[in-house]
Amino acid sequence: MITLIRTESDNQDFRELVKQLDADLAIRDGSEHEFYAQFNKVDKIKHVVVAYEDDIPVGCGAIKELTSEAMEVKRMYTIPASRGKGAASMVLSELERWSAELNYKTCRLETGKKQPEAIALYLKQNYKIIPNYGQYAGVENSVCFEKSIQ
Repeated sequence: MITLIRTESDNQDFRELVKQLDADLAIRDGSEHEFYAQFNKVDKIKHVVVAYEDDIPVGCGAIKELTSEAMEVKRMYTIPASRGKGAASMVLSELERWSAELNYKTCRLETGKKQPEAIALYLKQNYKIIPNYGQYAGVENSVCFEKSIQ
């Protein structure tokens, strides 16, 4: 059974999962990894969800304010052994609920074209592809998404 907790970015389980995420992204993104890494610092994230399966941390995600009406979904990850069990969908849904509780109207996010599992997840969860925003505008490897949550 998968359980979720809401926490902050200083949570040690979250930090360990992010290390695994960054190692995976370094392989996938290759020479572009440093460009993306600059936008994924976790020290100021106050809204983190960690998923546990039998008390073992198996997935995570976070949100941070992008605009006064939109939260940005960040640092989504599920360990390979737990993929396909619904943890990522549960984390994403919890992040959306939390965003709505905080009175945001939408969730936006960016993922890489070299992450087909992530793209499939967001499409499955009714996110719509939008023009690349902010620092991702004009970045060929990026795909941006948005979903109304209210």
